[in-house]
Amino acid sequence: MKTRITNLRLIGFIEGVSFLVLLLIAMPLKYYLNFPMAVKITGWIHGLLFILYVIAVMMAIKSMKWNWFSVMVALAASLIPVGTFVLDKSLRKREREFEEPF
Repeated sequence: MKTRITNLRLIGFIEGVSFLVLLLIAMPLKYYLNFPMAVKITGWIHGLLFILYVIAVMMAIKSMKWNWFSVMVALAASLIPVGTFVLDKSLRKREREFEEPF
């Protein structure tokens, strides 16, 4: 169970970074420096990571014991530029619950 949460956290972090790179680096390169290839490449990478994120959310539903609202919040987090980083705080807390006590 912990593995699915860890995967979701990792993919969420990478997806969040790719979203910020797309918005803060690739888009300005396209519109200010007339370099549209930056958005094309970064957009494809971000799109693939977004699909992986959705799959990771779906796989973590049972581990997290999420209801439909929680699933929608997790999916909506990927649509907000820093949403996956905010969600990571609650995922980290939940991940700690599954750690074995020493």
